Amino acid sequence: MRYRLVFFAGLAVGYVLGTKAGRERYEQLRKSARQVAQNPAVRNTAETAAQQGRQFAGKAYHAVSDKVGDRVPESVAHRVRSLRERAAGNGADDWGTSNT
Repeated sequence: MRYRLVFFAGLAVGYVLGTKAGRERYEQLRKSARQVAQNPAVRNTAETAAQQGRQFAGKAYHAVSDKVGDRVPESVAHRVRSLRERAAGNGADDWGTSNT
């Protein structure tokens, strides 16, 4: 499913960039893309994928931490800890957006 979605997204981008159909067709495609992006099923799937990505990143972080151990400079370790604490806190980043 994911590969089909990526294929069709690439197809749409290639069409928009390569066509000489004009602004009207571009606006029509843009409107369609916006409607798809606002579809609850698409939004739920994207949120689920993002959540799974964060879980995978967390597991990868722990796996790397166990292997690297104390070989990471303290400044880097401090920055990683502060980012993890911030993410566990209110869920907002420096730009005021959520971590969803």
